[in-house]
Amino acid sequence: MKATKGKGKVLVAMSGGVDSSVAAARLVREGYDVIGVTMRLSEEVRGEDRAAEDARGVAELLQIPHYVADFRELFRRRVIDYFVTAYAAGQTPNPCVACNHYLKFSGLWEKAQEFGADFLATGHYARVTWNKTLGRFQLLKGRDGKKDQSYVLYHIASDLLPHLLLPLGDFTKPEIRDMAADLGLPVATKAESQEICFIADDDYGRFLREHCPECLKPGDIVDGTGRVLGRHAGAPLYTIGQRRGLGIAAPEPLYVIGLDMKKNQVVVGKENEVFTDTLTARGVNWLAGNPLGLPRRVEAKIRYGPRTALAAVSPLDESRVEVRFDTSQRAVTPGQSVVFYNGDEVLGGGVIEGTTLEKKLR
Repeated sequence: MKATKGKGKVLVAMSGGVDSSVAAARLVREGYDVIGVTMRLSEEVRGEDRAAEDARGVAELLQIPHYVADFRELFRRRVIDYFVTAYAAGQTPNPCVACNHYLKFSGLWEKAQEFGADFLATGHYARVTWNKTLGRFQLLKGRDGKKDQSYVLYHIASDLLPHLLLPLGDFTKPEIRDMAADLGLPVATKAESQEICFIADDDYGRFLREHCPECLKPGDIVDGTGRVLGRHAGAPLYTIGQRRGLGIAAPEPLYVIGLDMKKNQVVVGKENEVFTDTLTARGVNWLAGNPLGLPRRVEAKIRYGPRTALAAVSPLDESRVEVRFDTSQRAVTPGQSVVFYNGDEVLGGGVIEGTTLEKKLR
């Protein structure tokens, strides 16, 4: 399956799954000089050794070199430590965003340059295109709305876009599996990986008890007036919008509307109190030019999935913005990301730091 080289050298992030394997295969067929690299992340990542073996097997089939790069220290610092610290601060982190930011599109790009590669490629469902009219590269949603992963890529540096290849962006997941089968790739039917790779049983409460027991102190569950309604086993175990598992007897359903970490309280309220129309975000990255000084109309996402909402973004300073939605949004969660779009184009995004609802609770 080895192809004639001529389009440049590309490092492909190979996780051992079907997506990255097909990405590598397509680039080989297109004539790139392909290098496969699998990141070694942590002893806590389930099936990591098997993943490296699967990636190596695919690389042998494609007749490309394969390497395992040690990213354990960076993963611990930028993903696991961040995950624990965020929960301890009453936020709900997004470890996939952090991993993509600091490892796949920063650490791996540095590794690609060490190999003398011209490009970095991954198996994400998103697209990079050159807009001749605007005279710049754009990051776009994947064509498959159900699988689009652009939400977790808003942090990519704009100067990386000319060097980024996303070979799967024009295809659906079933089409990729069909390609893998047609190519005879041994991972064609391999199951999807779980969302949080370093929590083997998907029990983040257990993970926090093991890594940050001091974060989980029992405290009061209160309403918006401070009236005690019950007890909790640790505020980080609760998320905004949560209804089940509160252990409260009330005449109407109650939902988590805030976490007061200073008082170690979980604040609950009626369903309408879960909605807010304004948030602030920090660490904002703009892929399409920084609109400082001017409010900008956007379509915004506050969680992974296809749904966007119309909003106006106004700068607060160089890296912080206020986002005001046309209609109130449910369960806006500090620590998660808000990502801005213009149609299919990713304009930028940042980390949600607060909402108007939180201000009312203080």
